[in-house]
Amino acid sequence: MLFATHEFIGMSAYFRSLVSRFFHRSRTEHELEEELQLHIQLRAHALERSGLTRAEAQRRARLEFGSPERFKEECREAIAGNFLDTLLQDVRFSLRTLRKAPGFTAVVVLTIALGIGATTAIFSVVDATLLHPLPYLHSEQLVRIVDELDGIGAHDVGMSEPEWQNLQHSGIFENVSPAWYDDNNLTGAAEPARVSLLIEAPNYFNLLGVKPELGRTFPASDHSPGFIGEVVISDGLWKRMFGSDPNILGKSIRMDTDLYRIVGVMPPSFHDPGTSLRERNIEIWAATSFYGPPLLDHPLRSGRNLPTAIARMKSGLTIAAAQIRVDALVASLQKQYPGDYPAQMGWRIRLIPLKESVVGNVRQTLTMLLVAVGLVLLIACVNVANLLLARGSVRAHEMAIRRALGAGQARLTRQLLTESVLLALFGGAIGLGVLLVAKDFLLKLVPETLPRLNELSISWPVLLFALSVSVVSGIVFGIAPALSARRLDLIRGLKQEGRASTGSREQARTRRALVVTEFAMSLVLMVAAGLLLHSFWDLLSVQLGFNPQNVMTIKTRMPYPNDQKIDVYPTAAQQAPFFREVLRRCEQLTGVEEAAMGDLGALPLGHDRNNQNPPIPMVIEGRQSQSNEAPLVDESIVTPEYFHLMGMTLRRGRMFNNLDKDNTEAVAVINESMAQMFWPNQDPLGKHVRLTRRATNWTTIVGVVANARTESLENIKVPQVYTSLYQTGAKHLAIFLRGHMDAAAIPEEVRKQVQCVDSTLPVFGAEMLSNTVSASLDQRRFSLEIVGLFALTALLLAAIGIYGVLSYLVSERTHEIGIRLALGAERRTILQMLLRHGLGLAITGAAVGLVCALLISNLMAGALYEIRPTDPITFGIVIVVFIVVALLACYLPARRAMKVDPMIALRYE
Repeated sequence: MLFATHEFIGMSAYFRSLVSRFFHRSRTEHELEEELQLHIQLRAHALERSGLTRAEAQRRARLEFGSPERFKEECREAIAGNFLDTLLQDVRFSLRTLRKAPGFTAVVVLTIALGIGATTAIFSVVDATLLHPLPYLHSEQLVRIVDELDGIGAHDVGMSEPEWQNLQHSGIFENVSPAWYDDNNLTGAAEPARVSLLIEAPNYFNLLGVKPELGRTFPASDHSPGFIGEVVISDGLWKRMFGSDPNILGKSIRMDTDLYRIVGVMPPSFHDPGTSLRERNIEIWAATSFYGPPLLDHPLRSGRNLPTAIARMKSGLTIAAAQIRVDALVASLQKQYPGDYPAQMGWRIRLIPLKESVVGNVRQTLTMLLVAVGLVLLIACVNVANLLLARGSVRAHEMAIRRALGAGQARLTRQLLTESVLLALFGGAIGLGVLLVAKDFLLKLVPETLPRLNELSISWPVLLFALSVSVVSGIVFGIAPALSARRLDLIRGLKQEGRASTGSREQARTRRALVVTEFAMSLVLMVAAGLLLHSFWDLLSVQLGFNPQNVMTIKTRMPYPNDQKIDVYPTAAQQAPFFREVLRRCEQLTGVEEAAMGDLGALPLGHDRNNQNPPIPMVIEGRQSQSNEAPLVDESIVTPEYFHLMGMTLRRGRMFNNLDKDNTEAVAVINESMAQMFWPNQDPLGKHVRLTRRATNWTTIVGVVANARTESLENIKVPQVYTSLYQTGAKHLAIFLRGHMDAAAIPEEVRKQVQCVDSTLPVFGAEMLSNTVSASLDQRRFSLEIVGLFALTALLLAAIGIYGVLSYLVSERTHEIGIRLALGAERRTILQMLLRHGLGLAITGAAVGLVCALLISNLMAGALYEIRPTDPITFGIVIVVFIVVALLACYLPARRAMKVDPMIALRYE
């Protein structure tokens, strides 16, 4: 204990001395001076008592103590080490040195600022998206529950209310809550409004571990049938529609004509994890037990009407352990309910970390961007290392003098690394400053579909990352000059007398190796950008199967009241007059040539397949008798005008017509992929299917249309079935208008016409279909733009690097070139010699880069569309561009060498 106390006191004194010397340096130096004089005087007094004169005693005492500066150094070492003093001296000296070379300093700082700024910008996106935990209590315990039917290749098919109850009471989870996203009609204000609603279980907020800003959430234990007559609203909706009313709690609102009471307001920092990969701004939360009106009193186990669910695992349970227990539960239910879970369906439940579900498929994209920007930073470091090596040749005389005066090799190395780190810190500060100023502009480049975009900020982790990258970069590009200084020839350096050194062979080899490295990394980035560009171009060139030009889509929604007795649109027959009247009015609008309607599934590339239009099971007559064995297909519900308006091609049979009504035979049109998948080598016309989401009767296939990329631009072979809106009905609606319209005025005109028919319906989401198609490529476009920008930057830096090497070579060999010219050498020979040297470096770099690109490109396969990662066309074009740029970078200094005057060159030193 006593030893520990002494050790603590010693450490405390050590740190106090460090702090004291750092902040009170002059006082510390004065105290050392006084202490030295005291010891000299004491020794002088002792010598004087031994018989020496006063003056002689003073002289001998000073001689015995030696140099005052050496004494101070020894005292500093004894007190707290010499690190701080050396560091401060190195920093001051480095600042003076850099100030004497403002041009060199500016070039280096701006080069490294480019690399660090770009790296920090991409890291801020990666940090917000991939690294930050979700903003919920113990978010690592949150999972998304995904049902799969592997036997028929169906994924994320949703669950039923009985399955939810089984999971809730399994002992595996603390809470489980289905989540069902919906656009809802909010009435009672001046105009009906569309709001984003999330329907969940009463335990939802307990599951997430969040508290409201005002009021309360739902009673977690409430399991009564139907909807709870209460809602929680978002901070944004509270401010926008209720003017931040402090008395908001207890006020009533109507959604779909149903009355709800507001019981809570969520804080502005709360963002719902949503129900799909797209970020949604949820504005209202409503709770239900998922049975009772308007749902079934006794939901079927095979119903799968709940799109998704999230859960919080029991404390101490890992995902792997929870998955094992869920697998056992699934096996038990399959034995207990064999009719609902036939073996051939391959039903299973997967647990996915909620964060992975929110992030979705952007991990590969962001990782690729981070690697790309890391290569740019590394190329920038290599470029700066080359500049420092060239400058090191000029400073060889200075270094030799310092060595001759007694400076240790370690001290010189530390000095050079200090300069490098200072340059990197200055560059990092400028890069970070530009990033802070340009943050809003940069956010516009990031696609809105990027998950967790709202959490993007220049936070402390980002600042710490920028600092760390700056220090590491300074060390990286400072290593080569520091190692070069260790090999300094002292005699040769002292003989230079201030002239520039011609450089050692080791330096020349190092600089050539650095240029080869630059070119190799640049080629890797260029190949990546080329593959992305080729893939993007192919996607832009695909045949869509529909014509999006001059088409506008506008959304509306009929109400879903909880009490179905008050529903004015309960069936297709009662909805049909509304559809016909809205279309009649829209066709009369200025500039409108055609009008059609459909559900949101008919909106190409603009609907959520998991929630707004999930695939439906289909029973084929004569093949299956149980709906839970049925394959899944995508359904679009449309009016007869839809196919002509969208420019879709009829292959066989007929389209819908006005005779297809709710009281006639149900008909359907399918695409070619569905025909080939289910009726290969047969004519599907006249075949009967049952679309089991709602149908009890058979539906007859009357037509086959060409495939259209309405679900995904990448996949045209999705099986699709089209049914008639007048026969099936729908409440989530899209209005399609084709013509030469005023895009700014038409949405308001359509709103007036819809609300003339039914004043309670909101009209929203107007968008040109061409913009919808373009938006579906946002993430690919973002990847292409960023990687392409990085590739061009890398190529420019590599070109600057080889230009610098050849320029330096010309300066080194000016005297030799003059002798060659004086002896009769042709200027063309000089040009060829230098071009051969530069292109040799470029080709070596290209060869190394080509091998690396072949290895790395395979990791990009998931980001490419219908091209191989080793696409020879892309590789060939990139290499040609690469060599042309290298040739240009080599030609400029070579051309300067051709203009050397032999008489001047012979006098060149």
